[in-house]
Amino acid sequence: MNFFKNLLLYAKMVKFSHTLFALPFAGISFLLAYLESTLDTGDLLRIGALVLVCMVSARSAAMGFNRYVDSEIDEKNPRTQNREIPSGKISKLSALLFIGLSSFIFIFASFFVNKLAFLLSFPALFVLFLYSLTKRFTLFCHLVLGFAISLAPLGAWIAITETINLVPILFSLGLLFHISAFDVLYAIQDMDFDAKENLHSIPSRLGETKSRAIAVLLHILSFVFFIFAGSSAGLGVMYFLILSVIGVLVLYEHKISYQYKSKDLPMLFYQINSWISVVLFLAILFDKWNEFLLKVSSGISF
Repeated sequence: MNFFKNLLLYAKMVKFSHTLFALPFAGISFLLAYLESTLDTGDLLRIGALVLVCMVSARSAAMGFNRYVDSEIDEKNPRTQNREIPSGKISKLSALLFIGLSSFIFIFASFFVNKLAFLLSFPALFVLFLYSLTKRFTLFCHLVLGFAISLAPLGAWIAITETINLVPILFSLGLLFHISAFDVLYAIQDMDFDAKENLHSIPSRLGETKSRAIAVLLHILSFVFFIFAGSSAGLGVMYFLILSVIGVLVLYEHKISYQYKSKDLPMLFYQINSWISVVLFLAILFDKWNEFLLKVSSGISF
């Protein structure tokens, strides 16, 4: 019973439920790469399981590191002082062990994907850890976070093809700007605290009005790259129709951020991000469904 209680505690620390932010984007890249590959169904399932392990462990390591290095800052912030490390529910030593274990699992799983994935796992971890430090010296920390999360589509493509292609790069750039915009909106709720503690963020340095304008610009850039990505991948009308639906969801995300600018953001603000990525993945799966079924059936060996 204690094991499951502790497991839930660590899952809460790293916000495991928010893994949905990037996982569907990795799924998009994984699906499109598979359709271009010569993998049989057995290899697809094996690599798919390894990619899932890599995604979860890498994000857990990154979030654990973020909570560890920010624990003293979180303790001062009324909004975050009840987090697991500042509140004493998880010790710093336990958090370090969790980070080390998650990092090991990520690198170990990458080794069984392919050589390129294994070699890139080390710089990928560096980038994931770097974000937690950037708020101490640059207001571009939001773009670093976006870049770290945007590695997911590229990583999934590499797992299947062991190559780098324009399509995953475009999806990664779209995800980079989308997450960066989300993080700018998220940081508005802490702008006064960040300025007081001399922490760098776009809201704490440029103010709320300019930050909201920058978030809009970043989201526009994300849509530009998603359009180019869909065109490069040869996606059909459904994909571009869904992009317009996602545009409405993004506008709603901005509206919620404005409504709660002086309060903690509601769970709906975070859920919208998950909906956006899931809806985009389902649109591409629907577009490629017949092609996917044909390839899967032809790849099954008896």
